[in-house]
Amino acid sequence: MISRRNFLSASALACGTLAIARIDPDFFFTSARAQSDRPITFLSAENITGNWDPTAHTTLSQTTIQGFVMGYLARAPMRPEDPGEMVMELATSIEQLDPHRLEIRLREGITFHDGKPFGAEDVKATFEYGSQPDRPAQWYPGSNETFEVTTPDDYTVIVDTSKGGYGAHLFIFLAAYLPIMSATDIAGGPRGPLSQRLNGTGPFRFVEQRGNSTVMEAFPDYYKGHPTVQGVTFSFVGDATTRMLSLMNGQADIIERLEPEQFATLEGRDDIKLSRLVSVENKYLWFRCSKPPFDDWRVRRAACHAIDRTVIDEILGIAGEPSSNFISPIKFGYSDLANYPEYDPEECQRLLAEAGYPNGEGLPELEYITSTGFYPKTRDYGEIITMLLREQGFPVTLNVMEVAAWNERLYDRPGGGPGHMIDCGWSTGSPEPDLVLRTHFHSSSKRICGIEDAEIDAALDRERNAATLEERRELLQTDLLPMLADKAPALSLFTSVMIHGMRAEMDGLFIYPDGLTDASKAVFST
Repeated sequence: MISRRNFLSASALACGTLAIARIDPDFFFTSARAQSDRPITFLSAENITGNWDPTAHTTLSQTTIQGFVMGYLARAPMRPEDPGEMVMELATSIEQLDPHRLEIRLREGITFHDGKPFGAEDVKATFEYGSQPDRPAQWYPGSNETFEVTTPDDYTVIVDTSKGGYGAHLFIFLAAYLPIMSATDIAGGPRGPLSQRLNGTGPFRFVEQRGNSTVMEAFPDYYKGHPTVQGVTFSFVGDATTRMLSLMNGQADIIERLEPEQFATLEGRDDIKLSRLVSVENKYLWFRCSKPPFDDWRVRRAACHAIDRTVIDEILGIAGEPSSNFISPIKFGYSDLANYPEYDPEECQRLLAEAGYPNGEGLPELEYITSTGFYPKTRDYGEIITMLLREQGFPVTLNVMEVAAWNERLYDRPGGGPGHMIDCGWSTGSPEPDLVLRTHFHSSSKRICGIEDAEIDAALDRERNAATLEERRELLQTDLLPMLADKAPALSLFTSVMIHGMRAEMDGLFIYPDGLTDASKAVFST
């Protein structure tokens, strides 16, 4: 397990019930070391989209690359005991002035990789651009028409959410997730510089894309100091065995998404270090709620009761954590839901009969789409889920696809997306639960399941518009999340575990629970 130093300071800012820790900007590692003579080679399990605009994709591999290149106002270590903990980076403080106003003070003397000085105009432009309705990443609690950003000076930003009626505290959590873009780049529009390359304030500068490899080099003017390695080469290698063998023979320095048996293989080796982190990502079986038969909540709930998740837990082993909620335990508002659907064949049959499909009679042929090579054990537990559904009368066929083909079929479409069920996780590097909940379950933001439900919309609006964080937590735990468990637009199967392997001679790496990696102080020991 990779250890991390205790970097919390004694002082904290109370903001509602959220404590924002004030952190030394050099909290990661303080010892100065000479720059290494080679870059880090990182093998990824997912390919990239080819559009570098951070708001134009929801691809984890590109989000990880952004973590090397872009700067963030704050970051969240996201520990279960304190999901609201924040580490200041480009911001020096984030304070809620009143229920609808947030003040962000920025660090001075920082430049983008192209030489542009960083300031308030960049934060304002990032917030306003990323909130536009056509942005796939959907970072915000409302469109840019629902909040106003002003810049009293070059290093102060005020966010006012009074037009939208929701609390400004939502932007506190979002601050730990947003890669801050240059206002100059944003002015070029979505087909301009934003789509062609990354330009950030982070420790590594984007150089080029060479086939499946993204090449980054150390940025000498990084505000925490010159990185100690030459750069990072981030390469897509879809086969898990190839990634592991590359690590073992020294061709790779770090790999992600280890399978449980690979973890066991590598665990005893002196030349390999392993990291296991409960992540921000839950893994879901999404129902296509936009078309029959899963436009009926009773059929969806019946399918949930047909699935024994304890069998999935046994298959996953160390690669998963049991979950009875639609968000990870390190998200704000998590609690185990008493009404979360458990394995219950009798209830499954009762609901099927009530919906007009006794013993599954009359159900259409159902396609269950999953991927291989990215998420651990998807084929294995997909086969178990298929078998369990068939036992209850669901005529299901499992379709296992390579990642690229699966990705093309992921999102819902007018009239219903491909297949009837699809397996996919959702990972966001912030404690903010609405980045999952509102993104997928509000009618205005249909992603994978395509549900349109006025009661869910109203519950999402109630918790978003809460006056305080404590009121919001209560609404999440007693209103919205139990409602989702009843209506079952998806079944959260488990919480993912991030498993990385790396060469033992590499030190100073910090991995966040969303898979993003800070390599600014990484070194290769001799």
